[in-house]
Amino acid sequence: MRHPKIIIAGIGLAAVAAAGGITAATAAGSPASSAPSAGQSAAAATVRTAPAAVTGKTETILVNGRGLPLYFYRPDTAARSLVTGSLAQLWPPLTSAAPAAAGLSGRLAVLNDVNGQQVTYNGHPLYTFADDHAGQVTGQGIQDFFVATPGLAQLTTSSAPAGTVPAASPRGYGY
Repeated sequence: MRHPKIIIAGIGLAAVAAAGGITAATAAGSPASSAPSAGQSAAAATVRTAPAAVTGKTETILVNGRGLPLYFYRPDTAARSLVTGSLAQLWPPLTSAAPAAAGLSGRLAVLNDVNGQQVTYNGHPLYTFADDHAGQVTGQGIQDFFVATPGLAQLTTSSAPAGTVPAASPRGYGY
């Protein structure tokens, strides 16, 4: 006889996998770093623009090939991502050996860092947010992450230029 909790867990795991939240390698117990997550890609990643509601106002933002909003992390530098460990689980880095741009005016590149081949836009390493879905922005201003837009100013090697980051949202996650 099958145990009901195992069956329910298996159904839930299959539903998450079908939605693209995990891969079979992760479900089988392989390290998460070896399997692409929502923001990652083993091969090519496409970055494009899309309209989305950001703090109640429709804006043109950057999204990945699956339509997930892309974010930048204010403390990052052009030479280094500071998003690792449990923070990277909530904010999966967008990785790709050969990212493609669709309709972008800025510079898309790859930064070889702690997260592998992380995609950058105008020097800003890019991330998705674990709580987002296509067309939904829920991470704006949380933990110093902000939605990437086509007009995102070039990141210098030390820090984000002054005046390019909106004020933090009063709502936050206590991770």
